[in-house]
Amino acid sequence: MKHFPRFLDLPPGHRAGGTVILPGSKSISNRTLLLAALADGDTDIVDLLASDDTHVMLMALQKLGVAWNQHALDAGLGDDYTVHGAGGRFPVHQADLFMGNAGTAIRPLCAALAVMGGDYTLHGVSRMHERPIGDLVDALNAIGAKIVCTGVAGFPPLHIHRGQIAAQKIRVRGNVSSQFLTALLMAAPLMTSATVPSQTVNIEVVGELISRPYIEITLNLMKRFGVDVKHQDWQTFTIEPGQRYRSPGRIQVEGDASSASYFLAAGAISGGPVRVQGVGQGSIQGDVRFIDALQQMGAVVSMGENWIECRANGVLHAIDADFNHIPDAAMTIAVAALYAQGTSVLRNIGSWRVKETDRLAAMATELRKVGAVVEEGPDFLRITPPSQLVAADIDTYDDHRMAMCFSLASLDGVLQKGTRIRINDPKCVAKTFPEYFEQFAAITRPDNATQ
Repeated sequence: MKHFPRFLDLPPGHRAGGTVILPGSKSISNRTLLLAALADGDTDIVDLLASDDTHVMLMALQKLGVAWNQHALDAGLGDDYTVHGAGGRFPVHQADLFMGNAGTAIRPLCAALAVMGGDYTLHGVSRMHERPIGDLVDALNAIGAKIVCTGVAGFPPLHIHRGQIAAQKIRVRGNVSSQFLTALLMAAPLMTSATVPSQTVNIEVVGELISRPYIEITLNLMKRFGVDVKHQDWQTFTIEPGQRYRSPGRIQVEGDASSASYFLAAGAISGGPVRVQGVGQGSIQGDVRFIDALQQMGAVVSMGENWIECRANGVLHAIDADFNHIPDAAMTIAVAALYAQGTSVLRNIGSWRVKETDRLAAMATELRKVGAVVEEGPDFLRITPPSQLVAADIDTYDDHRMAMCFSLASLDGVLQKGTRIRINDPKCVAKTFPEYFEQFAAITRPDNATQ
């Protein structure tokens, strides 16, 4: 297990340039693991993300009787696995599953287990028990599932009993988390094959659908595993009967586009060029649209099939934009705004409040520590940078993205110099990117981050 210090000091004066090989996408990795487990046949997964969240999913699948083995399939960037598919039915019908703080694991697994039937408990760390799941539970119980929130209503822990699914039309709110819709979509083929084989499943999104690019990832991966989903204006989704998950044989996990945002922003802030490898023009991840925001701020971006490169082009400009579709990557823009000329406004980011921490409150608090003037609204941040950044101890709230974002405040920009940044509890990056600080040091000059 990787050792992390209690804190990490990043000295000021960094300039960024170089190349980073990205770890695998968390969103793709955990979706692929579950689809491979549900499929007919064996699936070789290349470059799976090695992180806390994927470990949680792997251990849960193992307890459910799904066999997998790790081995070298390719000289790639991440870990390689072969998952032996269970053909739509997990062998173990009673289990207690620890889900850590992995939303991409607990929500799809909840739906799949509720449809299969059995006796399952799902729980996690304390923050997981503060993250909402009630909309998903309500949607499943309305079609015959039997899921009980055993603590606070609407939140984990969960106890899943054997129900009687009779799905024709499922309704779920779309404005809290797109993971609820992802969970229902991934479980829908199990409803048509195991409960009423001739039944079409229709899922209706109630209200606005946030984070639509993550639903695009879900649909793309489901299709690779042999299930086609039709949709109308991203509000109604239809899964025709007779479809089963079938292994594509081999699938390679893209580099993580959210993780790419920190390095690309470093290039935009402090010269560059910085290139990330593992994601590019062929990506199925919506967070590659992060580069649109950097370009609006004045950075120069180029892209190939499997790489993206960013460099500065003078002073960054303030941005006023809607970040509903890329909420994770938008956090990086909040810190990049410290280096921009003028006041930046990040809009439609209310989903930050139900992530690993209340990211709106956390980001506002930590930005003020480095000298910014911040207005925090119910679903927006307004950020005015200081004339000079102030050295600060950054609290990370056990949130990997808080730690990675604020490393950027140590960089030298055009308008102002970076400052000394202490990252408290840096081990939180293990959730998605255990090697982040080593990679950050490798592209900064001087590269002497110290404990």
